[in-house]
Amino acid sequence: MPETISDHPPMAARPSAPRQRLRYTRILESAAAFARKGLDSVELAEVAAKADVPLGTLYRYFPSPTHLMLALYRHQLDELQAGARTGPARFRGRALPGLVMEIFHMRVMQPAVEQCLSRGVYLPDRDTTALLREIDALAEKVVGAAATDAVAARVLLLTVTGLVQSVRNRRLSLFEAEEDLKKGLRPPLSGRRSRVHTVPKCVTGLDQ
Repeated sequence: MPETISDHPPMAARPSAPRQRLRYTRILESAAAFARKGLDSVELAEVAAKADVPLGTLYRYFPSPTHLMLALYRHQLDELQAGARTGPARFRGRALPGLVMEIFHMRVMQPAVEQCLSRGVYLPDRDTTALLREIDALAEKVVGAAATDAVAARVLLLTVTGLVQSVRNRRLSLFEAEEDLKKGLRPPLSGRRSRVHTVPKCVTGLDQ
């Protein structure tokens, strides 16, 4: 079920001042431990205590657990993108399977993040809509840099979504999903062009 529109105020922009940016990053790093819970179990007061920041500060940046978990995933994608900028060669060719597998495992191992992504609704004038679209674009950019093909990147990310949902719904084991993902990653490595010709069995029946 899509989440209902809340009365929470919009999320503040990421800070630019160095000291505030460090605090913002500390909150996200602390939130990673809570992403292993279900979304309904994420307590912002506990995250604030772990990050050693006032609860009011955390609420200013992240007025709900959904905002926090989506921002955490964006932060993790940002770190992958930073790796691509500092060492682009290792994100091409043979590095593509490892990168996509890392994104897959990030989502499988973070139920709260995955619930935010699967429940996310794109609605006008809603700040989570902008956040979801930024995440979509960033994920395609990260994978596209390795695949050197925007279409292949999009298909791979759809494949990851289908596999994660299949694991969550117990239609596939984690091992089976990993094997399907490896099969889907082989074609871009064997030819000159980075195209995905094989779509794993779960992708044709994505769960809503």
